[in-house]
Amino acid sequence: MGRKSKQGKEKKMKRKEEQARYAESMAVVEAAHQLEDPMVELTAFKKYARNGLSLVLEAKKVSDLDKCMIDWAFALLKANMESLYEKSQGGWRERDKREEITHEKSWFLLAKDLDGNAVGFSHFRFDMDFDEEVLYCYEIQLESKVQRKGLGKFMMQILELIANKTKMSKVVLTVFKENKVANNFYSKTLKYSIDDTSPSIFDPMNPDLYDYEILSKKTLHKKLAEKESHAHGGGCCSGSHHHHHSVSAH
Repeated sequence: MGRKSKQGKEKKMKRKEEQARYAESMAVVEAAHQLEDPMVELTAFKKYARNGLSLVLEAKKVSDLDKCMIDWAFALLKANMESLYEKSQGGWRERDKREEITHEKSWFLLAKDLDGNAVGFSHFRFDMDFDEEVLYCYEIQLESKVQRKGLGKFMMQILELIANKTKMSKVVLTVFKENKVANNFYSKTLKYSIDDTSPSIFDPMNPDLYDYEILSKKTLHKKLAEKESHAHGGGCCSGSHHHHHSVSAH
């Protein structure tokens, strides 16, 4: 049979390393999902008292929400977003949207007034985006009476802090190109940039095929890890590209 090539062995080793790395990342994502309260150390962020608002914030798994709260969240999402979706390539698909927010891995960051009525929410998940651990923000939706009072920015900062505490690499979200307000909010106010997995980067010759961008922001945890890796001469590898079906917007 002759000898096996050295190259084949190296490929196998590399694949094993990649599999081990992926398993490690998956374990980090799973540990984050298993948390009771990802805001446990973020006491200062559990209250929002500015611009005439007095609110409390909490993060809960979808399985800990009652039907009434899920119905409220869905109704708000529909009221805020249906017309944008109808103009989009995929249209508004009510059943898919409801399935998305009630997915077993879904978390909700809820903003409630002092009477316990919810006025805003973010739907997010801890997930793998190729070979990276990410906090994926699917939605951030606010009732009109609490919009433009700094609450959306505050809630996004909470998601970034949660992502950092749980050792995620970045916060990722999808936004319609049409949605100028949301694009401004994420890129200018919050300093998110176009992610490598966004169509405008992986398929720049066909901008008209896509009506969304994928934006992201690295966590402090990731930035420090990269610094260390560069200090030791290690490079960082990036994953392949993909298409996200969830389109969240502000």
